[in-house]
Amino acid sequence: MSMIDARLAELGIELPDVVPPVAVYVPAIVSGNLVFTSGQLPMVSGQLPATGKVGEGEGLVSAEDARALARQSALNGLAAVKSMIGSLDRVTQVVKVTGFVASAPSFTGQPGVINGASEVLGEIFGDRGIHARSAVGVAVLPLDSPVEVELVVTFA
Repeated sequence: MSMIDARLAELGIELPDVVPPVAVYVPAIVSGNLVFTSGQLPMVSGQLPATGKVGEGEGLVSAEDARALARQSALNGLAAVKSMIGSLDRVTQVVKVTGFVASAPSFTGQPGVINGASEVLGEIFGDRGIHARSAVGVAVLPLDSPVEVELVVTFA
């Protein structure tokens, strides 16, 4: 068992299968020693667990729920990375995380939502999981997803 596979097991995390594209793109691509993922939605078994805008109030996805969805999006991103390089043990650094949050007009907690992605990367990779990041509020995301996360990682 690889080091990262052992760490995932220790954390009780099962890496999902690569989410198939919903349009004309690939889940990830390698350029040099970098892997760039496409935007990853929080799909679980081919379905979005929640849809809609993030915010406070009736009919909105709570920031706490969105944080868990950002975590799932990051795990989906890692599945795409693994599909390109064979083993997550080859990851030398998570370089950049870009997170998009479909936000209700008054919602300003995008950084807290995307912490769900950042934290799980840190739990899995330790210092190799420390990264630069953007957390952006947007009007709407594909399939009405509350969040979308992109990863850039280096590997050896």
